[in-house]
Amino acid sequence: MKKIAVVSGGSSGIGLEITKALVLKNYFVYTMSRREFLSLQEDKVKHISLDITDEEKLTRAFADIWEKEGRIDLAVCASGFGISGAVEFTSLEDAKRQMDVNFFGAFLFIRAAASYMRPQSFGKIFVITSIAGEIAIPFQAFYSASKAALGKLLEAFRAELQPFGVDCALIMPGDVATPFTAARDKSNAGDDIYDGRISKSVSKMEKDEQKGMNPERLGKFVVSLAEKRKIGFFYPYDWTYAFLLLLYRILPRRLGLFIVKKLYA
Repeated sequence: MKKIAVVSGGSSGIGLEITKALVLKNYFVYTMSRREFLSLQEDKVKHISLDITDEEKLTRAFADIWEKEGRIDLAVCASGFGISGAVEFTSLEDAKRQMDVNFFGAFLFIRAAASYMRPQSFGKIFVITSIAGEIAIPFQAFYSASKAALGKLLEAFRAELQPFGVDCALIMPGDVATPFTAARDKSNAGDDIYDGRISKSVSKMEKDEQKGMNPERLGKFVVSLAEKRKIGFFYPYDWTYAFLLLLYRILPRRLGLFIVKKLYA
């Protein structure tokens, strides 16, 4: 029996690489994103154009998948975007927009997936967040906050779902070379007041991202995790970021914050 996967944000970046890797493992993949997406393998991938924050369309999309396939083996939430700028000069509208997509949109996606996996008594839900959800990045505070909140939501959700045979994993990559960098919504408001630190910090982050890992590696890792019978929950990726996160946790918090401040503030 073919395996069915649903990938939000599956038309570009990390989500696209996850989709490609799943196809190679003989999954039929439903991708979801706002943009139109013409797959070269229409017999293995079907795209659904929607905004992940649109509860009605998202709910209908999952219902249609279930009606056609009768099962959902894997759901991967890889959608999201980032804003940058000083907290002091961030509008409430921009802050809410960040949380709407990265947190509430992801919540709607994993909730919809779980509503079908729980009755079937199997399935895996993966959420792609970021190391920035564990190590808060100055001048990307709302992005870090959205990823941190999502990680805690999934951690609690996992405990709720495991008795039904549904498992969850949090996958936290570091710098990855994807179109995410160019799509970041940047604000330099107050840069003169902050002595140019806003623009310098974001510029450094973007250079690190552009030199980051190939997203194909991450796609293959996610699929290898999907194929495992038993999985853990917490997956920093790759080992360099896992080590960095370990250091951040074992060092005195004051020292960890000082290092981050020196790097990005």
